[in-house]
Amino acid sequence: MTTTKETIAADYGSIQDGICQGLEALDGVSVFEEEVWQRDGGGGGRTRIIQQGDLIERGGVNFSAVHGRLPEPVKKAFGVDEENFFATGVSIVLHPRNPFVPIIHMNIRYFELNDTMRWFGGGIDLTPHYIEQADARFFHQSLKDVCDRSNAAFYPEFKAHADRYFFIPHRQETRGVGGIFYDRLTPEKTGESWDRIFDFSRHVGEAFVPIYSELANRNRNRVFTPENERWQQLRRGRYVEFNLVYDAGTKFGLETNGRIESILMSLPPLAQWAYNFEAPKGSPEADTLALLKPGIDWLAE
Repeated sequence: MTTTKETIAADYGSIQDGICQGLEALDGVSVFEEEVWQRDGGGGGRTRIIQQGDLIERGGVNFSAVHGRLPEPVKKAFGVDEENFFATGVSIVLHPRNPFVPIIHMNIRYFELNDTMRWFGGGIDLTPHYIEQADARFFHQSLKDVCDRSNAAFYPEFKAHADRYFFIPHRQETRGVGGIFYDRLTPEKTGESWDRIFDFSRHVGEAFVPIYSELANRNRNRVFTPENERWQQLRRGRYVEFNLVYDAGTKFGLETNGRIESILMSLPPLAQWAYNFEAPKGSPEADTLALLKPGIDWLAE
């Protein structure tokens, strides 16, 4: 691979800058607050939080490049004896004000343990409080276009992986309408060179602002009721359940002594849990619940 881990980290840092600039322009009111931090054990990052905006109630765009000794639980999970690791990436979660604007998450990352164990991972997925099938179709078509720039096999494989990954087993529902998710991409796994895999990772990051801007602008001025807000908070509760129980990034961050404020920036400012809630039959809420299942072909006519 001609691209070094230092170059990857530098490019990811530039992607964080571009996304923050794009989101500030999209919101139109709030700007990001930045905290530069150092990790005990090696490396650090930049946590950037935007709050109380016109569009975004709370969101985070984080960059990190950390290194050090791999904890024993992670070594055991990877089946390795080596200790020195390097990891860098950009992670994003946005919680909008309007219940008709979806939550969105993106992550692009690179991990290196040694010359033979290294990979790219990441993905982007959409969590609408109310599923609009036209929006889901636009989102998935946009991701397919990004994937097809690199490899036509990527979208179907990564879409299926997202359906499996962003699933809440104890609720028997997906977190949202999915997207793409990929892990441990290597030349052996993809048939692509390291540099082309890195290009794909960058393309995913660069597509974030155009995709979310379109979805946000379609819905940000829709009128909503207190009942819509309550449903939004219930769906946020499901988001919290997934992130705290199942999310691999959260687990890795906690196990590698990551910065807790950066790890938990994905949580919404306000969420609800209702006992034995049932959506009324035929309601928009019930329609959304009926679509929270894996395997839907959002691009089907």
